[in-house]
Amino acid sequence: MNEQTLSGTIVYGDEFEEKEGYVVIEQGKIKEIGAEKIEAAVGGIIIPSFVNAHTHVGDSVAKEPDFMPLEKLVGPGGFKHNLLAETSYEVLVSSMKDTIEDIFATGTQIFADFREGGVSGVRALKEALSLTETKVRENLSVSIFGRPADRTGTEDIDVLFESVDGIGMSSVADHPQEDLKFLAEEAKRRGKMFALHAGERNAEDIAGAIELEPDFIVHLTKASQQEFEKMHDKNIAAVVCIRSNLMTGLGLPPLRQMLESGLTVGAGTDNVMLNSPDIFSEMEFISKIFHIEEREVLKMCTLNSAKVLNAEKFAGSIEEGKKANLVVIRNDTLNMRNVRNPIKGVVRRATRNDIAAIIYEGEVVKF
Repeated sequence: MNEQTLSGTIVYGDEFEEKEGYVVIEQGKIKEIGAEKIEAAVGGIIIPSFVNAHTHVGDSVAKEPDFMPLEKLVGPGGFKHNLLAETSYEVLVSSMKDTIEDIFATGTQIFADFREGGVSGVRALKEALSLTETKVRENLSVSIFGRPADRTGTEDIDVLFESVDGIGMSSVADHPQEDLKFLAEEAKRRGKMFALHAGERNAEDIAGAIELEPDFIVHLTKASQQEFEKMHDKNIAAVVCIRSNLMTGLGLPPLRQMLESGLTVGAGTDNVMLNSPDIFSEMEFISKIFHIEEREVLKMCTLNSAKVLNAEKFAGSIEEGKKANLVVIRNDTLNMRNVRNPIKGVVRRATRNDIAAIIYEGEVVKF
């Protein structure tokens, strides 16, 4: 692999320190970070590539539905599940393929998908990925969180576990507790991750979710300080989906409390039917709604989400020796010109149109 050099403002290390200089990439890894100003083929604001910690890309078949209560929208027997049941396999795969390409085009290189439909649903996602453009297929990773297709127990659980990175369930209110307990214990035994939704509709499912000791819990809009402390004690991470919560109208998570409790808090874009899978948009909403320091917001969408998915050893931050998974944001576009603070500019206003290049394990894809 040829040596590559980038130059500009580097968001460096786990503390996301801003440094002017250059990055040398060799054999897929960051070989050197220097302070000198040098000429390079690709330059701008160099950040870690985005990690989207929660998506439902199967929902791509039904974008922008009417407003309706969450239970009717995504609950068992609701709009989403009825529509997916009526959708052909070919249409499902094609719509997911489009979304996967869109995910890559917005600077995300790892996304976690909660995949409904059991083994067949997982197979559809993998087929969609295999049909994407070569640059997408070779430069994007997906963590697949599957779930059994139904509650009957007829599906081969071994085949399901062998085909996924983890198990991703809906609320504990939607499933018998003994089934969830079995899946959580089996995931741990097999070295797989286990995650679920909680605290979105109400607070009644949060205690049951924490009791299962998952790797992470999604949403938590109704969670309390006491519950965050329990999660911290059990090393359970959180994933917030702010634009999705705004769409469903059920309230926003107490994000400052989550962070102050010491939780690892990642971010996801959730259902594609409600929102584009664009982390730039997610960052802007988080920053402008919560007025959280932009460095923290960028961490949520990169390093923290990588930690949530156990991927922080090779993604999420920029350091010598780490794999080169990066995004370079141009600072000379009409949108980014005259930005005074690079991190604030990236978080508050950057878009896909400002991407100069995406680097996946050293391979540069220019835009």
